[in-house]
Amino acid sequence: MLTSDLRSQIDRIWDAFWSGGIANPLEVIEQITYLLFLRRLDDLQLLEENKAARLKRPIERRIFPEGKDAKGRPYEELRWSRFKNLAPAEMFAMVGEHVFPFLRTVGGDGSTYAHHMKDARFTIPTPALLAKVVDLLDQVPMEERDTKGDLYEYMLSKIASAGQNGQFRTPRHIIQLMVEMSAPTPRDVICDPASGTCGFLVAAGEYLRARHPEALRDARLKEHFHSGMFHGYDFDNTMLRIGSMNMLLHGVEQPDVRYRDSLAQDHAGEAEKYTLVLANPPFAGSLDETNTAKDLLQVVKTKKTELLFLALFLRLLKPGGRAAVIVPEGVLFGSSTAHKALRKMLVEDQKLEGVVSLPGGVFKPYAGVSTAILLFTKTNSGGTDRVWFYSVEADGWSLDDKRAPLLSEDKLGPVARSSLTPEEQAKNNLPDVLARWRARSESELKRPRSAQSFCVPKADIAAEGYDLSLSRYRQVVEQAIQHRRPEEILTELAKLEAEIQQGMKELGGLLQ
Repeated sequence: MLTSDLRSQIDRIWDAFWSGGIANPLEVIEQITYLLFLRRLDDLQLLEENKAARLKRPIERRIFPEGKDAKGRPYEELRWSRFKNLAPAEMFAMVGEHVFPFLRTVGGDGSTYAHHMKDARFTIPTPALLAKVVDLLDQVPMEERDTKGDLYEYMLSKIASAGQNGQFRTPRHIIQLMVEMSAPTPRDVICDPASGTCGFLVAAGEYLRARHPEALRDARLKEHFHSGMFHGYDFDNTMLRIGSMNMLLHGVEQPDVRYRDSLAQDHAGEAEKYTLVLANPPFAGSLDETNTAKDLLQVVKTKKTELLFLALFLRLLKPGGRAAVIVPEGVLFGSSTAHKALRKMLVEDQKLEGVVSLPGGVFKPYAGVSTAILLFTKTNSGGTDRVWFYSVEADGWSLDDKRAPLLSEDKLGPVARSSLTPEEQAKNNLPDVLARWRARSESELKRPRSAQSFCVPKADIAAEGYDLSLSRYRQVVEQAIQHRRPEEILTELAKLEAEIQQGMKELGGLLQ
C-alpha cells in the first residue's frame, strides 16, 4: 500500500506535468516510464559491479559500456546515480542530449523493455520539472516490489481519471474478479491479445505470488514465471512500453510483450499455444474483411470485431485451456448468423461455464454500454451441461460518471479484507459472485431462476436459439396483490367523503 505522503508527492508531480504543458496523461506516464527504466539500468550495472567485486573478477556484462558516446560524454556519466546529483539545468542538458540517445540504442538486459525503448523521446519541457520528477522517483524504494508496483498502478489510475485514453484501463476490481474466477496455476501459459497496460497479466502474477508461493521457490517454475508464462500483444507502442514497465515493476523479469495487431495477422504459430486467456479487447465495430486473418474467418464469417476476438481466443487456447473475457452485451443475444453460430459453438463444441452480466456503468465515464464476462473452457468436444448466470447490480463504486467508492477500501473488490454486512453486500456484489461461482456445481444448482444467480441446462439454452442474455432465463416473481371486497371499498369511500364534507363546513365557519 502506498503511503498518503507518497500519493501526495505523485499528485504534485502529476499536477506539475499538466501545468508544465504536458496535457496527455499517456505522455506523462511515458516520460516517467523512461526514467524508471534508466534507474533500473543503473541498478543492473550496480549489481554486476558488486558481483565482480565480491568474486574479484572483471565485470561480466556492462549495461553502460566503457568509453564515450558520440558527443564525447563518458557513458558512466549517463547513469541515474550520476545525473540525479547534477544541477537542474545541467541535468536537463545531460538527459536530453546524451541519456535519451543512449536509451534508444541500449541493448539493456535483452528484455522486451529495452526493445520498446528504441523510439524513446524526451519531452519533459523544463529543467525544474525534470529535477522534481527525478527527486520523487529517487525516493521510491525500488527494491520493494509491492511499493514500486503500487506506485505505477497509482500513476496508471490517473490515465482513467484524466478522461483521455481511459479505454486502455479495465477497472482493477473487475480484472481481479476475472483472475480469481479463472484461478491461474504456476504452469499456466497466459495470454492477453489486447494487453494495453498489462493489467490482466499483472493481476495474474500477483494472484500466483499470493496463492502459489511455491512457484517462486522451485527453479523451473520460477524460470517459467519470469520468462515463459506471460504474453501480451498490442499495436500501440506507447502501451507496449507502459505495459512492459508495469510487468517489470511487479516483479516479472522477462514477459513476452510484443507488437501485434491480433486480428490482422496469420496466427499459425500462435494456435493452441496458451492455457489461459484473460482479455477485454477493444470493440471498434467492423473491420475490412481483406485485412482480417483468414484463420479467424474460417471460425466465424463476420466483420464484427467482438466476434472475431472470440474466434481468436478459441484459436489461441490449447484444448483444456480456459478463458475469462469481457464482451459487449450484444454478443449474448445478437441475431445475425455469425452471432448465433459463435454462441452455438461455445455451447455445443466447447464448455461454456459462466455468464456474468455487468451493470452498464462499469466503464463510465468512457462508455455506458452493458457488458458481460464469459467464462469457458476449450474442449473441441463439447462438455456444456449447464451455464451459470449472475447479474451484478453493484460493483462497489457508483455507476455514474464519477465512479466514487461506495464502501471503505477494505470492503471493496472481489476479495474484501473485511467481511460485508448484507447492506454492504448490496453495494458490492463481487465477493458474492466469487463465492457463488465456486459453488456452481453444488448449492447453485438449487437456486430458483428468480435469484441473482442461477444455472440453466444446455437444452434450455439450445431451445432459445443459444441466446445467452440473463434476462431470457430469469423469472420475475410478481408481488402478491391483496384484493378487497367491493363493499369494503365503498364503505371506506363514504367515510372519506363524510370527513371531507365535515372539514369543509368547519373551514366555512372559520371564514365567516
